[in-house]
Amino acid sequence: MLPLVYHTSYSFPLPANHRFPVGKYAALRSWLDQDLAGHPHRYFSAEPDPNYPRRWHEPAYVEGFLSQSLPTMMARRIGFPMSERLIERTLAANSGTLLTAELALQHGLALHLSGGYHHAHYAQGGGYCIFNDLAMAAQTLVAQGKVRRVLVFDCDVHQGDGTATMLAGHPDCISVSVHAERNYPARKPDSDLDVALPAGIADQAYLAAVEEALTLVLRLYQPDLVLYDAGVDIHADDELGYFNVSSQGLYQRDWLVLSRCLAAEIPVAAVIGGGYQRDLQKVVALHRLLFKAAADIAP
Repeated sequence: MLPLVYHTSYSFPLPANHRFPVGKYAALRSWLDQDLAGHPHRYFSAEPDPNYPRRWHEPAYVEGFLSQSLPTMMARRIGFPMSERLIERTLAANSGTLLTAELALQHGLALHLSGGYHHAHYAQGGGYCIFNDLAMAAQTLVAQGKVRRVLVFDCDVHQGDGTATMLAGHPDCISVSVHAERNYPARKPDSDLDVALPAGIADQAYLAAVEEALTLVLRLYQPDLVLYDAGVDIHADDELGYFNVSSQGLYQRDWLVLSRCLAAEIPVAAVIGGGYQRDLQKVVALHRLLFKAAADIAP
């Protein structure tokens, strides 16, 4: 059985022509009913929990967001207009990644139809990320004693700067980012391992870099759980990506990461990460590849 995590709040109204394709979450959920019709799966949902980010983010920042009273520049850096719907969606999605990780520990593999908010730092958000679901889940599971060591393996085209800063000094929470060397964010703090790749990189070289990084960190850190950010903004058609990776290359990356971890008997919790094509159906088609890879691998 393949566990999937989703909440109806993930897609919510934004102003017309807003850059973030927020409708992709509901569209992905609709498509998966068809894609996984012949594969045993079950949906789970995490309820919004305002106390969860309070444990890991700066208290004044959390309260400012929950009360919709963040300073104008701080809210602008996030990129969303403040609203009650945004609060519900943010809290549900962050709790959803933790639930996905817990389900992965039970079943070996679990997938989240959201997540990957890796630009959120301890006391500020940025790049459509408010609280850092990956860093919070990793720290929570270690603190609870459910795992000894967690690896965040981030393959979004943008560097996981917030994950890097939030997990710095946590030897049992390892941050790895495979990203474009010249892309957002401009300032890239050090992850435990950063693999910065040139613009225009195509399938063969990209997949070789991912495989080399994954092989190294699995051997070096021997994690008990991998949190995998499967961003599709590496695709050649992504308007914010700058890579030249094909759809087949994207599928091969997801298959590589999932299969390599599972072969080593390391549970994997995957989040869908970034994808910014304005054509909603095209970006959803790319996110669907993660779930196809999972269905092809999972018994």
